[in-house]
Amino acid sequence: MSHNTFGHLFRVTTFGESHGVAIGCVVDGCPPRILLTAADIQRELDRRRPGQSKFVTQRREPDEVKIISGVFTDPKNGEQVTTGTPIGLLIENVDARSKDYDAISELYRPGHADYTYDVKYGIRDPRGSGRASARETAMRVAAGAVARKVVPGMIVRGALVQMGEIDIDRSRWDWDEVARNPFFCPDAEAAKKMETYLDGIRKNGSSVGAVIEVVAENVPPGLGAPIYGKLDAEIAAALMSINAVKGVEIGTGFASARLSGEANADEMRPDNAGRPEFSSNNAGGILGGISTGAPVVARFAVKPTSSILNPRQTVNRQGAAAEVSTKGRHDPCVGIRAVPVGEAMLACVLADHYLRHRGQVGETTK
Repeated sequence: MSHNTFGHLFRVTTFGESHGVAIGCVVDGCPPRILLTAADIQRELDRRRPGQSKFVTQRREPDEVKIISGVFTDPKNGEQVTTGTPIGLLIENVDARSKDYDAISELYRPGHADYTYDVKYGIRDPRGSGRASARETAMRVAAGAVARKVVPGMIVRGALVQMGEIDIDRSRWDWDEVARNPFFCPDAEAAKKMETYLDGIRKNGSSVGAVIEVVAENVPPGLGAPIYGKLDAEIAAALMSINAVKGVEIGTGFASARLSGEANADEMRPDNAGRPEFSSNNAGGILGGISTGAPVVARFAVKPTSSILNPRQTVNRQGAAAEVSTKGRHDPCVGIRAVPVGEAMLACVLADHYLRHRGQVGETTK
């Protein structure tokens, strides 16, 4: 199977299946002498880890990461740093229940990759969707933890801004609130509504979609390229590669279609150092495929989890009509745990472009 690697200079290859022995990744191209410990990576993985509330899958995976290559502890100061060689990361699967999928091994679940995977490869692993499972995204989060350290001073944060019919009130946006509720929601009042709303959906055996916003601050200007290496195009591709994502927008995105040219233009004034300062950020920190120095802002829509208890019409592998309902442990809103995954993908793209820019024109502009 091809296409298990993304990135150009900062390259990430993931491997493993949902119910296999382990999942893992190789991060290649990370510069040497960057401080990196398993705790740095574990901190991000713990935010994505399943089983942390009744609103996510109850699969009990500790997601304990091991660094198996690419680091060295300096005997002089005891600090563990990257060596510039491939960084190998591994997470063992410890709570897979493959028997939950015996009843659907010959059925194609609507909304899943079952049919397309089977028609492409002629074989599929029905246990948790195998390689097509969102379990693979744990390794993206691990790689993203490394990527965050590549761009000096960069901060990448994400939040759930819509769940089904519930939108946040942006006037109440509080980044600190994101860590206080189980939804990564920046609006405390909206989070309370989401709790009641999602609890009802969960008890009914159904699911709901969500919209996630990811923001990268302290991104230097000049990253990206004007034609086939557009920064926003590669961010969009990275976010679209996340399981269940069906739409991506940068900055004001689709809402910009309603704006006039005057309203959409991000006017500029000189700051105290004579550098351009933007009065707004409709462009989401990217113009002509190149970063402006303003925060990079992207949003992506996640569809409702396709694994639901309520029966749906389908066909089996032999082409006969059938009915399927998915038992097991599934997220009623997969968008919740997609927040740290979106952050990781944005961090990886920015790290890759940072290294590409440095390789082509030298140090970035401050």
